[in-house]
Amino acid sequence: MGTTRNNFAALRVKKLQKLSSIIQFEDIFVVNKLDPDGKKFDKVSRIEARSQNCDMFMHLDVNTEIYPLLAGDKFTMALAHNGTPDTGYYTPGRKSLADKYEYVMHGKLYKITDDASGGGLKAELYVSYGGLLMLLRGEASHVSHFELDQRIFLLLRRL
Repeated sequence: MGTTRNNFAALRVKKLQKLSSIIQFEDIFVVNKLDPDGKKFDKVSRIEARSQNCDMFMHLDVNTEIYPLLAGDKFTMALAHNGTPDTGYYTPGRKSLADKYEYVMHGKLYKITDDASGGGLKAELYVSYGGLLMLLRGEASHVSHFELDQRIFLLLRRL
């Protein structure tokens, strides 16, 4: 019995280590505003949000017909590198990282900027999820491991 429990614990630690290498950024965000520049599309809203732990600023276009968000809503947002949450094919019974989230998008990081003015080094990531855009801005150390043209999954879950 003790050996089985130790094997299970070792497998769980290994799985958690694998997940932590898959997720490149994760934080809790609070929606500050909806459509700060005015409503442009019927089924899409641009949210303006700020993270609680890393003090990151984010603009994110969200399909509100599928995943409505309101000002004041709290959610976990994770960015994971390509190939891990899903293979792109449906496999019955296969678990994936996406199972733990409510809203998932896949896109491409198309622009990275750095800014050293005003104190610490700040960075901006621009990702397109099939035309739905994300801007993530904040301390460069939180996003320094991302690369231009990288494929990225965005995963959201309400709290």
